[in-house]
Amino acid sequence: MASFAVNHLIDMVRSALQNEASILGSVHDELNNLRLQLESMRSFLEDAERKQLDSEVERTWVANVRDVAYQVEDIIDEFMYYEHQQHSGGHFSQFLHQIIRAPKKLWVMHRIGIKLQKINNIIKVIPEWKHIYNVNIVEGMISKDLAHKWALDQRDSSRFIKEDDIVGIKDETRLLEESIMDGEMQQTLISVVGMGGSGKTTLIAKTYNNERVKCHFHCYAWVTISQTYTRDEVFRSLIREFHQSRKEQQPPDLSSKGHAELVTILGSYLDSKKYLLVLDDVWDTNLWQVIKVALPDDHIGSRIMLTTRNESVGSFSFGVRSHILQIKPLKESETWHLFCIKAFSSYPDEPCPRDLEPLGLELLGRCRGLPLAVVALGGLMSSKKSITEWRSVCNNLNWQLNNNNMLEVVKSILLLSFNDLPSPLKHCFLYCCLFPEDYVIRRKRLIRLWIAEGFIQQVNRVTLAEVAESYLMELISRNMLQVVLRNESGRPKACKMHDILRELALSISERENFCIVYNGQVVTEECKARRLSIQIANVDSKSYRGMSQLRSLFVFVKHSVCFPSTLLSKFKLLRVLDLEDARIEKLPDVIEVLFNLRHLNLKGTLVAELPQCIGKLRNLETLNIRDTQIKELPKGVAELQNLQNLIMYHYNRGPDHHFRYVRGTRAPFKINKLKKLQVMSFVEAEGDLIRQLGSMNQLTRMGISNLGAKDEMVLCTSIQNLKLLRYLFLMVSDEAEVLRVDALKTPPPQLQKLILVGKLERVPCWFDSLKYLTCMYLHWSRLKEDLLPHIAALPCLGNLDLDNAFAGKELHFSGGFPKLRSLWLSNFPQLRLITIEEGAMPNIQLLCLASCKALNALPRGMEFLTNLRTLLLSGSSRLVDSINDKESEDHSKVQHIRNIEIL
Repeated sequence: MASFAVNHLIDMVRSALQNEASILGSVHDELNNLRLQLESMRSFLEDAERKQLDSEVERTWVANVRDVAYQVEDIIDEFMYYEHQQHSGGHFSQFLHQIIRAPKKLWVMHRIGIKLQKINNIIKVIPEWKHIYNVNIVEGMISKDLAHKWALDQRDSSRFIKEDDIVGIKDETRLLEESIMDGEMQQTLISVVGMGGSGKTTLIAKTYNNERVKCHFHCYAWVTISQTYTRDEVFRSLIREFHQSRKEQQPPDLSSKGHAELVTILGSYLDSKKYLLVLDDVWDTNLWQVIKVALPDDHIGSRIMLTTRNESVGSFSFGVRSHILQIKPLKESETWHLFCIKAFSSYPDEPCPRDLEPLGLELLGRCRGLPLAVVALGGLMSSKKSITEWRSVCNNLNWQLNNNNMLEVVKSILLLSFNDLPSPLKHCFLYCCLFPEDYVIRRKRLIRLWIAEGFIQQVNRVTLAEVAESYLMELISRNMLQVVLRNESGRPKACKMHDILRELALSISERENFCIVYNGQVVTEECKARRLSIQIANVDSKSYRGMSQLRSLFVFVKHSVCFPSTLLSKFKLLRVLDLEDARIEKLPDVIEVLFNLRHLNLKGTLVAELPQCIGKLRNLETLNIRDTQIKELPKGVAELQNLQNLIMYHYNRGPDHHFRYVRGTRAPFKINKLKKLQVMSFVEAEGDLIRQLGSMNQLTRMGISNLGAKDEMVLCTSIQNLKLLRYLFLMVSDEAEVLRVDALKTPPPQLQKLILVGKLERVPCWFDSLKYLTCMYLHWSRLKEDLLPHIAALPCLGNLDLDNAFAGKELHFSGGFPKLRSLWLSNFPQLRLITIEEGAMPNIQLLCLASCKALNALPRGMEFLTNLRTLLLSGSSRLVDSINDKESEDHSKVQHIRNIEIL
């Protein structure tokens, strides 16, 4: 991880050298020397991390290197802060700086130069620290290998677990056995995917050890793959295992055989044999490329099973017939049963004592159905007899995870997953532990935070947001983050951290000074954490002494919080200030000192106005004022030349806001001065704002409210220029106003989401050209013309939401909508009949019918929607009664639907 910090510093130094023309000679030279030293230091650290040193002196050594990197970052940011002060204000102010404060500049530069010189001297001797700390690379590798082997041995013990201790995998076992013995003669590979400790090995061991399964094959073998496997050793293990399964003598002198010989021996042995092979804990697809040459497919029913923590491995196209089995967490009842087996093993016939049950359930809530954690905690609690001891474990699970030998197996197995992450992904993963337990983290918020922190590496011709999203997908694929919500195209919309993984991340973060979660304790002078997450209401500024190096501050407190101006002034190097949903009423003017700020999130706060001085935050990239009390932006926002994301819409709550359910924010300045703005959602149309938007061709998301029919030509001309636009939201001023967009001949070619709010006189002629559109929402359109023929052929449309969008009496789905997954029909007062032809909407999974009061029956042809899983009904008691009536036609239409909800 230290090597990534150095990478980030190299980029900072380069930026300082390139962008700050006023750097004096000595400082410039020291910065340039620093860049060269850092590049050598990076190579040194990458070499150390690749060897995965792990003794105490080695950790001290790397910690000192990391601290040096942090010192460099502080010096560079201090220099950038001073440069910002020099260039802030108008031309006259800058002139005064040059004339009056020239001596101070010389003194400041001299002081920074001395600091840089000292750091350069320290970095030069870093390679010598290896000898000072007696760091032995070979010993480091051995200790790491021993720890890794211990974790593997612990996992291998799952192969021999007692049948009585196996809980909650009956369905998975049945599916696995069916896949193995389904009679298909082609070679088949079955991937069992799940996070570390989820029971993958236990599941396949239960199947592998089944004598009925073994009798189905001529020979069988089980090989556990390490992260550092060697190709030939895998072949030797396979040869030994296959021979042993038939109680045959293995070939002599295997250890002396070369690769070609081993491949020949294994291939010849398996020729014309029906074999069963288990590859346990596979980390990458390279293994299959290595061994497939020796696994013949004689079309006699051979099977290969592999377990992996990485969904990308499990779903890889191996060039053979394949199945994927995803391991699910244990259910609550299964979790409790397994915990009691372990915690009260001395009294198997007695239930959990009533006074311990609440604490036991609290512990299990942290396990989130992870069998490894349940078994380990149950074993730990079996030695705890009093309620005081149980409560102590509950309150100090993080400490227990790091210091209790009985939980070492949990930490070691999960650490394998963490250690396998590339360095930038380690930072991104650890960052997630700043959010509270069970917190649902939105994809866009996380991506913007990672970018603000500088975690995302620049890739040619790819945006930082796209690279960040690939990082997120990799963490999800590796089961390090869990998806809790997906959008209409199946893309992750929100995720969260497993509680046990979060505890592990917290322990690593505190050790690495990466971050700290404030829970009421006084932060010591020695604390050097770069990020702080406040999750308790009583904020005492004395608790943050010695934390001037802070780069990120999060507040997750929904009670009233008052930030003293002196508190923010201490954190002048902040890059991230995230106050989402905190009960904060005012943003102090002292915020202007946060020159380094990249990300300011005020969403859901009580803030009613932004200070004029916000224009001094020249590095700000994201400003989120969604659902605040702010109705107008100050003119200073126009000075935010690096602003990329301006999120400023507000939802109107309550029953009286059916039409104008959302409002924008006024921007009384030339908004096209924001040359880097990509996301603007959304702004009130005033003056010549619509015309200005036409020159902002970098926009990817745009929302405009307060539109009228008179705006058609200038609006369509502006939209036509926005070739990168993927999200478009247009709203008229009131229900009576008409939204005219027919003048738009060629819509943005990459448009994916379209929301139109207001009366449409006709279906826009360009609807049928939206070939990348995934989501369409028409609100209060009140069309008299049938919309469906115009959009039925859209190839990517996954979600269609029509709210008071049609004034007719009948909707007819004659075909099309190939990718539609969800259809929402709301507030259709005159709709009497819906007809669905066979073949229409073949992939629909959710249908909602709400407030369609004239609709007397469910859609005709509903039985053709064989993939429909969920039906939502609201505002129609007749439909509900019809479904419940077993004699009615509607009752028979819904027999294939698993979930019917009456809202």
